Amino acid sequence: MLEIKNLHVKLEDEDKAILKGVDLTVEAGKVHAIMGPNGSGKSTLSYVLSGRDGYEVTDGSATLLGEDILDMEPEERAAAGMFLAFQYPVEIPGVGNMTFLRSAVNAQRKARGEEEMSSTEFLKVIREKAKDLQIDQDMLKRPVNVGFSGGEKKRNEILQMAMLEPKLCILDETDSGLDVDAMKLVSEGVNALRSPDRGFLVITHYQRLLDHIKPDVVHIMSDGKIVKTGGPELAMEVETHGYQDLKEGA
Repeated sequence: MLEIKNLHVKLEDEDKAILKGVDLTVEAGKVHAIMGPNGSGKSTLSYVLSGRDGYEVTDGSATLLGEDILDMEPEERAAAGMFLAFQYPVEIPGVGNMTFLRSAVNAQRKARGEEEMSSTEFLKVIREKAKDLQIDQDMLKRPVNVGFSGGEKKRNEILQMAMLEPKLCILDETDSGLDVDAMKLVSEGVNALRSPDRGFLVITHYQRLLDHIKPDVVHIMSDGKIVKTGGPELAMEVETHGYQDLKEGA
């Protein structure tokens, strides 16, 4: 599904190398987790995959379902099936949650040559999915993320993911700022979206999120590269011993 080969990336403004040869394959139906210390390149990888400005790819490739995504605009990547859940979801004052979501869903359908979702169909679907995520109707009517708690913002992103039905879901430290109950609820929403034709890339500092979103594969990133790959037990090893012994050359 997602195939990354020898990816090198630098910051445009500082001419500083961040990713230094990342190789990664995320298969359909699998959850891959990336862990690593601050500054290892985890979030940069998610930004580059989603098309954020400020980064320059100097070598390597990244494909989604066989399509080269690095030359695509962010909206083209989204239409191709990619979704990024932010560490800090942004607020959009003046734009209603329902309006935003329906516009996003229909923009992607139009880009794929599919029929747009009618108002009646959209309302039925979003109410069902919001109920599953314990999002009340009032949240749907408010401006996007405005006045939302940290947990509400993350649940709202999971709702966006549920409505857009992406092929690849990238979660960038989605556990940041969540209490135990909110993290459990968000994780349940993510787990409900697991399917044989959808892949997940979960980026996190801590093993605690992986207690709820069980990964198939765990990668450790250090100094811009993936230095070790293993099963869920690798996350427990990090929890017990930290990252130092897993860094390259240790």
